[in-house]
Amino acid sequence: MTHALFVRDGDLYRPTRLTEGPWSPDAQHGGAPAALLAGVIEKTPSEVEMVVARISVELLRPVPLHPLALVTTLIRPGRRVQLVAASLAHEGQEVVRALGLRVRRAEMHMPLAQPEDGQIASPEKGRPASFFANAGAFATEAMEIRMLEGDFSEPGPGKAWLRLRVPLIEGEETTGVERVAAAADFGNGVSNLAGAERNWVFINPDLTIHLVRPPVGEWIYLDSSTQVHEAGTGLATSVLGDEAGRLGTAAQSLLVEPMP
Repeated sequence: MTHALFVRDGDLYRPTRLTEGPWSPDAQHGGAPAALLAGVIEKTPSEVEMVVARISVELLRPVPLHPLALVTTLIRPGRRVQLVAASLAHEGQEVVRALGLRVRRAEMHMPLAQPEDGQIASPEKGRPASFFANAGAFATEAMEIRMLEGDFSEPGPGKAWLRLRVPLIEGEETTGVERVAAAADFGNGVSNLAGAERNWVFINPDLTIHLVRPPVGEWIYLDSSTQVHEAGTGLATSVLGDEAGRLGTAAQSLLVEPMP
C-alpha cells in the first residue's frame, strides 16, 4: 500500500502511482511536482525567517512517474526579499521548474483597514466530487475533494475544498505551502468547461500562486472559473482560502483543443 506521493531515494525523489494525472497514465498530475518544488522553495535555508509570497511553476513537458533529480538555487539572496529557483529532471532532462519569491517574516500591527473575509461554507458542507473516467489517482485517491458548487463532471465555475490524504514525501510532515500548491493546480478541473463527456482537453503548462499570508490547516479552498477562446487558449483563475479565510490567488494558462 502506497502512503505518500514521493519517496526519497538518496538524491532522487521517486514518485508513487498516487501522482498519476488525468492526461496520461505515464505522467504526473501537475499538483504533485508543483507541491514538491514549492516545499523545497519554502524550506531553502535563510539567515532571516522568510514567508513565501509567490510561486510560479513551468511544466516544461509531461512529468514521468520515474525518479526525479532536484536542483535548488538561491538566485537572489537578501534579508527582506529573496528569489529561489528549483527544478526537477529525469535522466538529465528538465521536466518542471519553479521560481519562488520570499519576503521576510515580521510581526506588524497594520494601521490600515483590512477587507473582511466572506464566510466560506466548511468542508463538511460539501459533497464528494464526481470525476470523468480518467481523472487519475492523484485526484481520486491522493486528494479528498468536496464540492460546494459545480463538479468535475459539470461544465462551468466551481467551488471546492481540497485536502491531501497522504504525505507529500514519505516520513515527512506536509507543510501548508505544499498543500496549497497541490490543491491550486485543480483550478482548471474545478471550473472545467468540458463536462462529463470530455470532448475537450484543457491542459495547463503553468501555475502561478500568490499568497498574502502563510496557510493554516489541512483544507484548501478554491473558488475557480475558466475562460477560453477560439484561438485554443484559456485561463483558469482561483481565489484561494483556508480555515482562516481568504489566502490568495492562483492562475493557470490553458492549452485548449479537441480530445484526441
